Amino acid sequence: MRKILSLIIGLFFVINISQAVEKFDIDKQLVGVVGAIFGTVKTEIRELKAGDKIYLNETVYVGIDSGTQILLLDQSTFTIGSDSEVVMDTFIYDPATNDGKIVASVKKGSLKIISGLISKKNPDSLIVKVPEGTLGSRGTEFQTMVSEKKTDTLLIGPGKNNTLGLRPGAVLVGNKFGNTMLNNPYSMASMTKGKAPGKAKQITKKQLKKFKKRMKVLRVAKLEGSTQEERKAIRKKIRQELKAQGLDKEEIKTLIKENIQKDKEMRIVLLKERGEDISDLGLPEDIVEEEFEVEQDDKPAVEKKEVKEKKAVKEKKAVKKKKGKKKKLTKKQKAKKKKALKKQKAKKKKALKNKKAKKKKAVKKKGKKKKKKAVKKKGKKKKKKAVKKKSKKKKKKAVKKKSKKKKKKAKKVTKRKIAKKKAKAKKKRKRKK
Repeated sequence: MRKILSLIIGLFFVINISQAVEKFDIDKQLVGVVGAIFGTVKTEIRELKAGDKIYLNETVYVGIDSGTQILLLDQSTFTIGSDSEVVMDTFIYDPATNDGKIVASVKKGSLKIISGLISKKNPDSLIVKVPEGTLGSRGTEFQTMVSEKKTDTLLIGPGKNNTLGLRPGAVLVGNKFGNTMLNNPYSMASMTKGKAPGKAKQITKKQLKKFKKRMKVLRVAKLEGSTQEERKAIRKKIRQELKAQGLDKEEIKTLIKENIQKDKEMRIVLLKERGEDISDLGLPEDIVEEEFEVEQDDKPAVEKKEVKEKKAVKEKKAVKKKKGKKKKLTKKQKAKKKKALKKQKAKKKKALKNKKAKKKKAVKKKGKKKKKKAVKKKGKKKKKKAVKKKSKKKKKKAVKKKSKKKKKKAKKVTKRKIAKKKAKAKKKRKRKK
């Protein structure tokens, strides 16, 4: 009996252990890597650092005045803003075909998304859940902000007729009460509980400041926070993860290069669409070269030094060339800017003149309308007065006629009475005689 009992207990433990391993494997499904971080960012179990792995169903808690950027395996970018809580509910990805699905939940705070290869293959495969409904991304860049009372969603872009031929950005904001499609860059929609989403409207400067404020901390961190060595270490980890997905060194190089170029081009398109100046936009060469460095542990240290020296010489030459070009181009640029400013001033003057002319016309029209109304009122008043006078005259005439008739009747009656009296008096006289 004891042997049988021990066997049963042993089997019970084996089953429990196997179930625990299965659960652990499911929980430990890799989703992405932390690319940049600032302040306090943690999960239920651990505090996160740049280069740490992010797993399925892990809740990422971002503290106040903190931020993080997570690079997913399909090259999607999730930037989580200050005082936020985000969970990756579903992440299915086949690197061979780029098929898959992403579902994330934003419980509070702000999340900015630049969609990757999964959305590129199938635009409806990226969904973000918010307390008031869902956001369906159609291959784009957008940001959502979840507060206690409502959720605001902003489409960043790109637009329909962008110069790169990129898929136009769109976000379907919806719940069981209705849907709103955002398909114009820098348009937004709000959702509140128990109501259909509001209509799409162009974002104001104040509202845009609120969206940007959530991500401000992370932008500062990128500029000031980490050193070159730390950034290299993070990139090394990211490359290792990409290698684990079956990508070669050259493929990783080209992917990073393409992503940087696309990001830069997308920014140019968005700035053009918004009518902003793009003359100062451009990535410094040292950042690009940092991105493409691949670890080559097989080569000796002497060769590495030679390569570094050659790079330094090339960089110096490039800097000199740039400076020379800048000096030559500054005069032309100044002339162009002056022309552009003159044109802008002329346009503004014309616009002001047109506005003034429109205002004058509007004032004249109003004056004419007022005069017409006044004339009409006067005419109506005169008519009323005339009608009243006529009615009064008629009434007076009628009264006079009635009084005359009465007087005539009274006279007739008196005459009759007098005649009767006279007749009676005659009769009496006759009788006496």
